[in-house]
Amino acid sequence: MPLRLDIKRKLSARSDRVKSVDVHPVEPWVLSALYNGHLFLWNYNTQTLVKSFEVTDLPVRCAKFIARKQWVIAGSDDNNLRVYNYNTMEKVKVWEAHSDYIRCIAVHPTQPLVVSSSDDMSIKLWDWEKSWQNTMTYEGHSHYVMMVCFNPKDANTFASASLDKTIKVWGLHNPSPHFTLEGHEKGVNCIDYFSGGDRPYLVSGADDKAVKVWDYQTKQCVQTMEGHQHNVATICCHPELPLILTGGEDGTVRLWHSGTYRMEGTLSYAFERCWSICALKGTHRVAIGYDEGTIMVKLGREDPISSMDPTGKITWAKHNEIQQANLKAVTEDVPDGERLPLATKELDVCEIYPQSLQHNRKGQLAVVCGDGEYIVYTALAWRKKSFGQALDFVWGMDTAEYAVRESLNSVKVFKQFKETHAFRPPMLVEAIFGGALLGVRNQDVLMLYDWAECRLVRRIDVCPREVYWNEAGDLVALACEESFYVLRYNKEVAHAVFDGGEPVPEEGIEIAFELLYEVHDTVRTAVWVGDCFIYTNGVEDMPSSRLNYTVGGQVVTLQHLDAPLYLVGYMPRENKLYLLDKNYNVVAYTLLLSLLEYQTAVVRRDFAAAAAVLPSIPAEQHNRIARFLEAQGFPLEALEVATDPEHRFELAVQLGKLDVTHEICKTAESDAKWRQLADMALKASVLPLAEEAMTNAGDYAGLLMLHTSSGDSGKVDELAIAAEAAGRGNIAFLCLFLRGKVGECIELLLRTRRTPEAAFFARTYAPSQMARVVELWRSELRERSEKAANAIADPVEYPNLFERLDLALKAEEWASAHRVSDLPASKYVEHEDDLNLDVLGFVSGLIDAGAALSAPAPGGAARTEPEPGPEPAPAPPVASVEPEPVATDGAIGTIETMADEAQPAEPAVPPTAAPPKPTAPTAAGVELAESEGGWGDDAAGDPTDGDLDAELAAATADLSTADSDAAALEAELDKELGELS
Repeated sequence: MPLRLDIKRKLSARSDRVKSVDVHPVEPWVLSALYNGHLFLWNYNTQTLVKSFEVTDLPVRCAKFIARKQWVIAGSDDNNLRVYNYNTMEKVKVWEAHSDYIRCIAVHPTQPLVVSSSDDMSIKLWDWEKSWQNTMTYEGHSHYVMMVCFNPKDANTFASASLDKTIKVWGLHNPSPHFTLEGHEKGVNCIDYFSGGDRPYLVSGADDKAVKVWDYQTKQCVQTMEGHQHNVATICCHPELPLILTGGEDGTVRLWHSGTYRMEGTLSYAFERCWSICALKGTHRVAIGYDEGTIMVKLGREDPISSMDPTGKITWAKHNEIQQANLKAVTEDVPDGERLPLATKELDVCEIYPQSLQHNRKGQLAVVCGDGEYIVYTALAWRKKSFGQALDFVWGMDTAEYAVRESLNSVKVFKQFKETHAFRPPMLVEAIFGGALLGVRNQDVLMLYDWAECRLVRRIDVCPREVYWNEAGDLVALACEESFYVLRYNKEVAHAVFDGGEPVPEEGIEIAFELLYEVHDTVRTAVWVGDCFIYTNGVEDMPSSRLNYTVGGQVVTLQHLDAPLYLVGYMPRENKLYLLDKNYNVVAYTLLLSLLEYQTAVVRRDFAAAAAVLPSIPAEQHNRIARFLEAQGFPLEALEVATDPEHRFELAVQLGKLDVTHEICKTAESDAKWRQLADMALKASVLPLAEEAMTNAGDYAGLLMLHTSSGDSGKVDELAIAAEAAGRGNIAFLCLFLRGKVGECIELLLRTRRTPEAAFFARTYAPSQMARVVELWRSELRERSEKAANAIADPVEYPNLFERLDLALKAEEWASAHRVSDLPASKYVEHEDDLNLDVLGFVSGLIDAGAALSAPAPGGAARTEPEPGPEPAPAPPVASVEPEPVATDGAIGTIETMADEAQPAEPAVPPTAAPPKPTAPTAAGVELAESEGGWGDDAAGDPTDGDLDAELAAATADLSTADSDAAALEAELDKELGELS
């Protein structure tokens, strides 16, 4: 059909009989009034039922949105009108409005008024600001009043249709009709007013199967349209398209051209009888109510019909009116994305309904195409230059070169308004595209022909919606449904093949085109600026989209768009992109031409040209350039251009630039960045920089690793102080322990309230301090439980509970006098055996032999410092000392741990001449007994091996004997803890 409307179904929802439909002006909702007494609210984007209202048990014949109040109003066969809030579903009002079935409701477009019609032959006016008071009643019909409709051009008047075969026109403030239109042979079911143009028409449908067009000024019937096979039940004049839609009880919806009155097409969805049609103003969406459900369709695309010439004049078509706006007239500095204050100029009222409008390449001519015809105008004076028959019209690269598609199998080429070629492609032609080559497309393939001889250049197996050529004619973008392709066209190769006289295969000249890249994005509208492809993306029905551009396959988002916008052009002098919305408001966004030139030069690997353009690009755009260079594989150049510290840091890390990374870290003050720098410095073996980075990052574990690996004892001591100050007690403890500072380790544990751990540590490594630490432990426990504190034995008061304590004290004295520290790594071989020395066994041997405790160890170690050396001691056999003791919640938690690991202990008794066998050695006592041999394994060949084995066996036997009392102590402690809790 000439309008060539691509009709898409957006909603198909089956239900009981639908007597009325309405479309919300903002939300994607369709309201359906059902014969079973329900109201359904459908979302046509998601095709889901949003809400349902149970109105009554009788049919609901009409329902409308009152969007400005968030209401729906419904009329039913119980003679009542009901108002609901569609957000809260609250019933706002219900009242008896008529004495018979309510047939129709019409909402005033601006005033708080509602008109209802009924089978009681009356029409009533309701004012919701007056508590829904009936302010006027209109009487004059002699049969059911089937429909009422406000005049969109004069909302103070409305029309009514009745089964008395008449149409009456009323005024809001007059209870009598202004006039009556008669002409239908049977009852009139539906009416609607023309909304566009200057024609004072209304349309009616009746049981005589006819559709009539009336001039309500002359009160004459202008046209009668016939085609329905049954009663015409509903009618709708589309507010945007030149269409009249009629629905009948024959189950069809017929589309009539409002200018020619010929039938353009028929819609049939097998939903039985059609009862209601509603079109949404400002869109191409139409809702239809049937016996078996609700349908929503979209008639064609909603893009504004517009074009911009190179001088900055935008021309667009609103219905049949041609208007123009001059961008150069804008003198104000308008922010990006804001509406431009443009004055529009009326150019013409077109004879045909425009479906496309486009300027030629130089902007001297413009063409309007629609209704199967085209008219060429001069762009400056807007005078007709040529006209003819065409379903499609496209411009070539030359000024007056164009082509038209006259039918599905005929394409004609014109130059200087004279036909030069006519040919029939070997397929049905669905669309043609202009540019450097003439494109011909069907459902499966795009064929490109040269303009001069209409010879096939290339066959491409894609089905693009649009084809975009750049100004030079060497780049083309094929915009398909889900992606677009950018190809390079080699004109010289194609001409060489043609000039050589070689036969061209069916696929065309393969080497004439080269695929550069594919982008998986949907193009809505687009323009070329040099080698840069700028486009808006997104699906038509989605409200949000993005303004993007691509150079070399990399997509850059220029702006996120909250509402659908359509590109019309780019002005290089202003560095502005101009876009239109559906209401023909113009907005602009800044896009620097110098930036596009720079990126184009980089893609072409013309670095000299890029360097020449770079100084002209403002500094605030350098980060965008840096991102582009990084994506193109030039991180070093990106680092030189970038100004964003975060991006510069990423690039410096990627390139391994320690100096740049160091400078950024000093200004960023970020621990994460310092840690990254430390890792980089370690990998590069730059240890001073790694130490600085770890220090600034607070990486004490890393510093411990670094200082111990390098053998820097002074730095380890400094780290112990710094770690303790920072609350990193575990690191501080390790530093002190590795340095052999047993006393300081104990003091650190005490300062950090790790008294139980300090007691066990003293039992293992410093028995001389055990009494002091145990007393502190007991003092802390007394604050919570005296009995728990008394369960801890003091080694001074009860030395009998701590076997071989005297030997352990002598071993500590000998070890302190002979420990070696701060030796260079080269001395390791000389002192390797010292690490495996059994100190207790060695000291015991000295005592048994009557030798002085000042004798050196077998390895010949000489004392170099009075302080303990750095030799690490192996963990005791029973209880090991962790580098970072686990924190306990006060003394109670410590007692529980002791109860799990220790032998049972009763309150100690003073020793006698024959001290009894201890029945309740404390945890500390067990630890002492088991850990006295914990300085290392016995050295091979030591003469004390047998004695030590015997002593260990005896200690093990004693422990086994005490096991029987462990459960009793554990139960007693559990009871005590229960009392405390």
